[in-house]
Amino acid sequence: MRPIVKLAATAALLIGGGSSFASADTVNVGVCVSWPGYAMLEVARQKDLIPDHDLNITIFEDPLGGHAALAAGQLDVYGCTADYTPLTVDRGTDVVNVAFLNPSYGVDHVILSPGIDTAELKGKKVAAPQAYIGHLLMGIWLDSIGITPDEVQWVNLNADEAVGPMMSDDLAAAYMYEPWISKVLAAKPGAKSVANTGEVDILKSGIFMDALYMNKNFIAEKRDVALAVLKARWDGLGYWNQNTEETNKLLADFLQWPVEDIGYVIGTDGKSFEGGIYMLDFDESARICGVLDGEGPLGIANGSMADSVALTNDWWIKLGLMENKVDAAAGIDCSLMDDLVKTGYRQELRAN
Repeated sequence: MRPIVKLAATAALLIGGGSSFASADTVNVGVCVSWPGYAMLEVARQKDLIPDHDLNITIFEDPLGGHAALAAGQLDVYGCTADYTPLTVDRGTDVVNVAFLNPSYGVDHVILSPGIDTAELKGKKVAAPQAYIGHLLMGIWLDSIGITPDEVQWVNLNADEAVGPMMSDDLAAAYMYEPWISKVLAAKPGAKSVANTGEVDILKSGIFMDALYMNKNFIAEKRDVALAVLKARWDGLGYWNQNTEETNKLLADFLQWPVEDIGYVIGTDGKSFEGGIYMLDFDESARICGVLDGEGPLGIANGSMADSVALTNDWWIKLGLMENKVDAAAGIDCSLMDDLVKTGYRQELRAN
């Protein structure tokens, strides 16, 4: 999770009255945090790319609260990180991951404090937000240097919250993303990045990924609407590809970010930004789902979506967040992507 600006609060404020589903022409969409990768449905809304349906979009800044609203049917659609998918299965919620949206392309890092030798890291404090990308990345890095999760002191902090403790030498290492990485490296000579999600092995695992979730009952009862929303998300991405400068400004206004910071995440070429995120076009996402022939991008194999969920499950067990090995395939539903493929829908986007 990478929250920058606190915008919206709770599901109660979003939905009001607790109705189970949106009306025929309204779809309740949740965005788990202020993040450009989740915001392409706002592009579709503003550019009237889904004219038959009204998208009621709310930014939560509370990923778990958003997941709870989705599971309860208060949301129909939800953009968040894919690492939550095994938990939806373990908890038996009416939620499925219907598409991978974009992998982290180097935006997420582990920063080591100056003067800290990895051989002396045992027993020291490391910071990462529990149950999200940072927790996973920190765990994988610690494992790579032979340290188990119980051999360090975990502190549950997001990147912005970890800056102060890093500056005061209270943390040995911390999960971070921009602009906090640059701030800490500039202010703490000797601090260094020791792991990031742009590394080849991490990229091809597919586990540091944003995803689009839907409520199962919404899909079952309003499948045509679910398909329209899914298509609109990719149409919004296509609009960004062809009108990048304009769309980056739109996203900045929606997320309340400086427009230049949008570029440092999704880039200005309509496709990706190394050190940011890589925006999967429809064809790439469909290949990862296994519903379209051809290799996936960045070394991610065709049909590997369930494998990525299973690997995430394994890591959550290692990190003590989960106890059970789940059926990873139960957490995904590629049938909507498959339906779009069968209609002839295709999208191959290149950097401008």
